[in-house]
Amino acid sequence: MTLNLSGKRYLEDRLRFWAQSPSQTETERCENAVRAVKDAIAASSKLASRDIRIIAQGSYRNRTNVRGESDVDVGVICYDTFFEQYPSGTSRETFNNAPASYTYSQYKAELDDALVARFGRRAVHRGNKAFDIHENSYRVDADVAPFFEHRRYSLDGSYLSGVELRPDNDTTQRVINWPEQHYRNGNAKNDATNRSYRGLVRIVKNIRNELVDAKAISEPDVTGFLCECLTWNAPNWLMIHDTYTEDVRMILMHLFDHTRSDATCSEWREVSDLKYLFRTSQRWTRAQANDFIVKAWNHLGLG
Repeated sequence: MTLNLSGKRYLEDRLRFWAQSPSQTETERCENAVRAVKDAIAASSKLASRDIRIIAQGSYRNRTNVRGESDVDVGVICYDTFFEQYPSGTSRETFNNAPASYTYSQYKAELDDALVARFGRRAVHRGNKAFDIHENSYRVDADVAPFFEHRRYSLDGSYLSGVELRPDNDTTQRVINWPEQHYRNGNAKNDATNRSYRGLVRIVKNIRNELVDAKAISEPDVTGFLCECLTWNAPNWLMIHDTYTEDVRMILMHLFDHTRSDATCSEWREVSDLKYLFRTSQRWTRAQANDFIVKAWNHLGLG
């Protein structure tokens, strides 16, 4: 398909709209949700004295959320206890770490009590991994995830600090995230691309949303997080053209070419740069990502 001049202008206007941040009203409702969770922790006699940090995470914190997104992810991180990952051949004793007396199950139960006391039982649903706090006119839906600190140790005793949770249905499963590293790397890439990176992530996520609505792709197979990571793996020089149309064209071409085989994207990472993007632990596959990129190209009529 070849667009005429008016078609090119329409596409550029569409991409520019998609690249915009959410409205001030949407942002305020997200901020209210985070503030309400902080109030719930502060009012809890069991949690108020613990070493807890509450952060917005996911697309809202990383400023890659799109207009109309209906919820905000809130991480409630307790540093009184940590989950650990040690180098091969070492153990807790190697690093003089003592067994924990405060357990994750106790922490999650206390967080449940605190949220119910603040919002009411009907507004709080305890999910397998996180709590869903239902929205009202004042705040958006909030997914509240209880984390312990995660430490990835090196042989010299230093460690990388992330977060980890354990699902209710399988407490042996380890869900590890790196929100601080993700945030820093996203900031760095946005600065290096003259502030275009975040707008381009929003564009790719909007394309994904339209394809999901049209049932052209499956929502679980192509997540907004995957869209962000794919965009992050595109070189910076592809993101500094005069128009979003040219940026998107070049990015999709690069992503398509490099996701056609495992060999050309096997070293790609999540935005944190601490986890591989296409490995067996992920819920998506390289083939699904490539299929999405082809459909995104066709959806925009780039020809």
